[in-house]
Amino acid sequence: MSDVPETSRYTRLTRVIHWVTAILVFCALFIGFVMVNSVSRYAELVVVHKTLGVTILAVMLVRVVNRLTHRGPALPPTVGALERKFVALSEVSLYAFLLIQPLLGWAMVSAGGGPVVLFGSVRLPRIAPFDAELFWVLRQAHSAVAYALMAAIAAHISAVVLHTVTLHDGMITRMTFGLSRTRSGPNDGRSA
Repeated sequence: MSDVPETSRYTRLTRVIHWVTAILVFCALFIGFVMVNSVSRYAELVVVHKTLGVTILAVMLVRVVNRLTHRGPALPPTVGALERKFVALSEVSLYAFLLIQPLLGWAMVSAGGGPVVLFGSVRLPRIAPFDAELFWVLRQAHSAVAYALMAAIAAHISAVVLHTVTLHDGMITRMTFGLSRTRSGPNDGRSA
């Protein structure tokens, strides 16, 4: 049983959506990098990558609605005014990248003339005209956003690790299940 009050955590639904998104994004990034370097498995991997991308887009649309209708818990007092601005910028950046990236991929496949097929049978409409130059531009943008997304994720994880390991302010418990808040301060029970 956790000693973290639910008011200092995101809602259970928000936490589930967060971790589902994290798993999907990690898989999509990993498969994307393996895919572009694989000749023999490219066709199989691209089908999985497209399916993950559209799934991420669907989850992100749910996530945006959830974020607009459910306010997050207050940040710990260890988060200063400037850092609060970075937290807000980080959240907006991650949401933007996670919405833009699948749309870029979908548009890229459309511009390349390939079918957008999910789960091996569900065909999606084209969202961009067949155009080799547009395909090239979208492919470059899709790659650039992948790197920007990885940088944003690295910054996000680094901030959580900083707060968890260095500041001991329980930041990680806001988005986890069952972890107890780390106590800090002069009476935290640690010996000198």
